[in-house]
Parts: sequence; C-alpha cells; structure tokens
Amino acid sequence: MFNRYKRRWQLSKAKPGDGSRLEQFRFWHLLSRSLFALDLADESGRPNRYEVDVHHLRDSSSAKRPAALYRDSVQVLAANLPVTFPVPGGVIEVAVSQYGVKRMHHVTDDGRARMLRPDPRSLEGRRARFGQRFPRTSAVIGAVGLVVLLVGLAGTLAVVAEQITRVEVVAQHVGTFTSPIHLPVWATIALAVAGALAATDRALRLKSTWMAD
Repeated sequence: MFNRYKRRWQLSKAKPGDGSRLEQFRFWHLLSRSLFALDLADESGRPNRYEVDVHHLRDSSSAKRPAALYRDSVQVLAANLPVTFPVPGGVIEVAVSQYGVKRMHHVTDDGRARMLRPDPRSLEGRRARFGQRFPRTSAVIGAVGLVVLLVGLAGTLAVVAEQITRVEVVAQHVGTFTSPIHLPVWATIALAVAGALAATDRALRLKSTWMAD
C-alpha cells in the first residue's frame, strides 16, 4: 500500500513541459547534468526516444524544474525530484542523492525494471564505457569503494556509540563504550575523501546505497 501511494504521489509531481528542444550534452555539463535515454514504441507501434534530463544544480526553488522528460527531443513533462514519469507500458522512476543519480529505471506494468542508457558523453556514460572496456579493473574499483564505505561506516558508528554512552543517563544503564578507532587528523581527512570518491563511483554506476547517502 505504501508503494502504491508513493507511486501516485511521484506521478502527480510530473507537470506538462514547455515544449522546448533538448539541449545537446556538452563537456561543460559533466559536473552539473545527467542525461539518459530509452527507446519505446507507442500504442500504434511507432518508435519513440524518451530522454530524461537531470540538472543537479537546480532544486524546487529554481525557475526551471531539475528533471524533464523529452519525447523525440521535445520536452513533454518536467518535475522536482524524486519523480515518476509515465511512459507507454510503464513508468520511469527518477531519484538523486547528494552524489548523483541513484534511480533512473524504466519499470514496466508487470514490474520488470531496467536502467536507462546514459548519454556516452556524460560522467555516467564514461563510467559505463570504462566498465565495458576494463571489466576487471572496474570490479576492483567497485570492491575497494565498498570496503572504504564499510570502514567509514564502522568508524562513524563507533564514534557515535562512544558519544552516546558518555551521557550520564545512558551510561548508568548500559555502561560506557570507548571507540577502538582513533585516527589522526590526516587519516580522518583521507578516509572522508576516499569515502566521497567511492560514493561518487557508486552513483555513476547507479548503485548508490544508504551508506553512500
């Protein structure tokens, strides 16, 4: 029931587009824009290309909405994020995190989901191409990134637990906890930077997790 209401709410966020033409992706858009495409046939069997354009520097207060759906390069819908765009035979679910796109999937009426194709000139497209050309290296990068996130999570939880058990009321009931992890400043900064890079890499592969967010 919750998912049904969530879907209905996100569908209601999609508003009619302004009919503008899709702007071509340029290299200076690398850090501020994501573009994904999907080819679908309409009820008559005519093929259409649907593209979702996400501008990361826009939010609900911007003059233009951060996400837009284009059909054959013409804007048909626009919305704040997260949003669900209706398309023939299903929907396109779009969501972002602080590190990039975390959901860009076409979900059919029978529940099957597939990721849209990233524009080859975008960061997501470049990361996908790197993974195709160097699959082993890509897998190693992904594994190392996951380890970094887990280590960062463990360190954060240990520090939080130590701070909580310093509260007198808590200490009286559960005792105190001393974190076994005490990193020097340089190591803390290095781990934070590595964690941000790992989270960004997962976002570029649309594999964001709650740890990265």
